[in-house]
Amino acid sequence: MKKGIFITVEGGEGGGKSSQVRKLGEVLEQKGHNVLLTREPGGATGAEAIRKLLVEGPGGHWDGITEALLHTAARRDHVVNAIWPALEAGKIVISDRFFDSTIAYQGAAYGVDKAKLEMLTHFGIGDFKPTLTLILDLPVEAGLERAATRGGKETRYESMGADFHEKVRQGFLAIAKADPKRCKVIDASRDIEAIHKDIVAEVLKVL
Repeated sequence: MKKGIFITVEGGEGGGKSSQVRKLGEVLEQKGHNVLLTREPGGATGAEAIRKLLVEGPGGHWDGITEALLHTAARRDHVVNAIWPALEAGKIVISDRFFDSTIAYQGAAYGVDKAKLEMLTHFGIGDFKPTLTLILDLPVEAGLERAATRGGKETRYESMGADFHEKVRQGFLAIAKADPKRCKVIDASRDIEAIHKDIVAEVLKVL
């Protein structure tokens, strides 16, 4: 049994996950908790190398199965070398994305069979899952508009079109509906402070 608490923040493009992860980490540290902020794909040396392949460049490199395999390889490295050691040390680990993103993107959007993705996830990390998953939800058009203002090279998924991202959104909502105890949907169409307030309220329930 891991000693710490594992929290993930999920959702489509432009939902403000990274900003909310940082704000949540600051609040928890102010309350005296030892916190690790991390992300997927990435969060460990090998996983960060795979991230570059997945999030940069044009969108047509691989099919959904190939992407799922790359994400799973990155996740294994992330969990073994970052998340599990931090939890064993008693930290609160907050990750910007985790396996639900694979179910939503490669499953719901690309059409890879969900059961196969779940088997792949189990092969990589066993039965390990977050204590709490916060899904930041907002309309696709609004999310893509926000994402377009970020700049940088990590635009591969953003370039895949509104239809793709609507499937992603519905995939996340289906995940939340199927696992309401773990997953909480947060309305991310509001201002950043309102979203933050709801996130903190949900997190305090599990501390």
